[in-house]
Amino acid sequence: MYAKISTKCLVLFLGVLLYCIHDCHSIEPLTIGAAIGIGSVGLTYFKGQTYCRFYECCDDRSIPANITALRSSLESTLYGQHIVAQHLIPALSAHLSAQSKSRKPLVLSFHGQPGTGKNFVADQIARALYLEGSNSAYVTKYLGRSDFPMADMVDQYKERINKDVRDRLLSCPRSLFIFDEVDKMPSGVFDTLASLVDYNAFTDGTDHTKAIFIFLSNTAGTHIAEHLGNSMKAGKLREDTRLSDYEPLLQRAAYNLDGGMKKTSLIEAHVIDHYIPFLPLEKAHVVQCLGAEFRRWGKQPDRNIINEILSSSISYDRMHGLFVSSGCKTLEKKVAMAIY
Repeated sequence: MYAKISTKCLVLFLGVLLYCIHDCHSIEPLTIGAAIGIGSVGLTYFKGQTYCRFYECCDDRSIPANITALRSSLESTLYGQHIVAQHLIPALSAHLSAQSKSRKPLVLSFHGQPGTGKNFVADQIARALYLEGSNSAYVTKYLGRSDFPMADMVDQYKERINKDVRDRLLSCPRSLFIFDEVDKMPSGVFDTLASLVDYNAFTDGTDHTKAIFIFLSNTAGTHIAEHLGNSMKAGKLREDTRLSDYEPLLQRAAYNLDGGMKKTSLIEAHVIDHYIPFLPLEKAHVVQCLGAEFRRWGKQPDRNIINEILSSSISYDRMHGLFVSSGCKTLEKKVAMAIY
């Protein structure tokens, strides 16, 4: 009995000690020395059995990286984005594979009009990779209009990004960084970041090769719609368009149009691995979104309500008359209002 109590006490003590090592900055040298004396192997084991059983750690339990779940989720909830489905899963799988020999982080740039699913997919990635999803301490998200609003403060923003990325990678090499509203950020804000996501960026031993950076932008959304509309009017099926049809267009537009990517060294240094287009949605895709929103409320889709929403609230692009202007962005509130 006493042996069991002693073991429990030891585990509890080690758990408290590891908690302090993880989160406290004012530990006495003697305490740190005692922890080191346990040995790194034992320390890792006890941390896994104590602290990391209850709190998030940079380990496989907290970062399951469930790509199978992500694939399934996107197949059932992402509409009209065959290029995203074709390229995102393989890119993530290759990067996260235990056999990966990557020498740099995975850098993705999502482009498309509002309501096409950029934020939705980024959130799904966070949910699949981390047990805590977007709330994980290892997921860092920036919003252009609130985090980097002033063009005359670019130097301060660059310092902030540089420090944040370095600190997060020291805390967990398997970190995810999401930069939303890139088109609303001042030009030059990413110039320091370019060197951090390049090959062999760190000389201090920091591992950045397992990290993922995702940029979300409305930039080139109209270019994507114009290209797709012209292709469809020429007789090409939407599903027959390929990534190669859009990547050069997205790279040029991001580099030349106003926003955080304008004239950026991120593009000049070719450190962005994939430019992913989110295609504008058609009426059929919006109907799918409406049906999914009804099911999220636990209701069967109501055809009459769907038709009412389509006729009263949906507008189409002026150039081609094919694509819904706001995509699926405003549908959640419209379905909620209809249900109540």
